[in-house]
Amino acid sequence: MDKIAVKLSPRVTTGKKTRFLRRSGVTPCHLFGHNLASESLQAATSELERVIAVAGTTRLVALEAGGKKTRMAFVREIQRTPVGGDLLHVDFYQVNMDEPIKAEIPLHLTGDAPALKTKGRILVHPMGHIEVESLPAKLPATISVNLSTLENLDDAIHVRDLVVDPAVTILTDGDQLVAKVSEISVKAEEAEVVTPTAEGAPAGTEAAAAAEGAEAKKE
Repeated sequence: MDKIAVKLSPRVTTGKKTRFLRRSGVTPCHLFGHNLASESLQAATSELERVIAVAGTTRLVALEAGGKKTRMAFVREIQRTPVGGDLLHVDFYQVNMDEPIKAEIPLHLTGDAPALKTKGRILVHPMGHIEVESLPAKLPATISVNLSTLENLDDAIHVRDLVVDPAVTILTDGDQLVAKVSEISVKAEEAEVVTPTAEGAPAGTEAAAAAEGAEAKKE
């Protein structure tokens, strides 16, 4: 897998003045981590957008800042404008490559489920991420879910069925459902159909009244 790297530089502009940085194509950043003091940095917005698109929040990024030794980090938080989605700020979390970390890893559906070829069926997929733990270098960017194993109605894939590197520990409960083929449930409610008479009374009302009148005459 190709190395993802970005160059950052120390930032002295803070507060409201950072808007001038953004106008010049530079985005403010913060670098923090366990037992590390937070650092104010900045980088070219175009470079940060490239890194975010490739690395997301689950792939390591090599930070080259101010001539210091390259540091490995994950994108921890991304702030954008509500309108337009322009980049406002990026937080990086530096990791110790020798210490395990926990992370939420997205699930990636692959293959076709044979059971879905029958009409009236649907794929139930309630989970989008699972939590894992591993050394930073072993952390997967995504975890594949092979739908081709779903051959029959009600076949299911649970967390315990997912295949990951032996160096990765899945922390999410193994009994949780990942994907299942079910029938589409359509509940048909029976509605009473009432046909109004010319006067607006329900059909049968006049007949009932006539019958009651006949009974009264007999008496």
